[in-house]
Amino acid sequence: MTAVVVERRRTGWDVVLGLVLVIGGVAVLGHVALATAVSVLFLGWTAVIAGITALVSAVVRIRQGGFWVGALTGALLLVLGVVMLRNPLVAAVSLTLVAGSLFLVGGVVRLVAAAGSREYRWALVLSGLVSVGLGLLVLLNPVEASLTLLGILLGIEAISDGVAMMLLGRPRLREVDTVVPSASRATV
Repeated sequence: MTAVVVERRRTGWDVVLGLVLVIGGVAVLGHVALATAVSVLFLGWTAVIAGITALVSAVVRIRQGGFWVGALTGALLLVLGVVMLRNPLVAAVSLTLVAGSLFLVGGVVRLVAAAGSREYRWALVLSGLVSVGLGLLVLLNPVEASLTLLGILLGIEAISDGVAMMLLGRPRLREVDTVVPSASRATV
């Protein structure tokens, strides 16, 4: 019998790719407004392509179940993508408000969880306060934050992914032969 296990192993290519991600993240942090604009345009085009693909897929499956779900999903994605491409500033503000709301809600959830956890209380309180502060900062200044927040988040994510890849490598799937204990074997 075989089982699939996930293992981490670092190779030279992982270090090189991690270094490229760190350099790219630093470059993104150097031009956060441009990175915000590019990320909004990228998300817009991704939504347009996904919408068209979902619509075509729904038409191909017209006589099968799920046509309307696929067609509505495709239409909504297509409209969302077109709106994002026609009004990138409005899309950036909307995405920033969503990110700020997620920071705020995540922080409140951590603060509530801290009340029930003795072992991790201080870590949860600190993390929750930082997230609530970030959420309030973003939500109280949405126009100023929208020009930079998405680029900053993208840059930090690229740097943290690069450092993690350099230190840990990429996960790999590997098949392992497992030994099934026999029920007929007597143990002494």
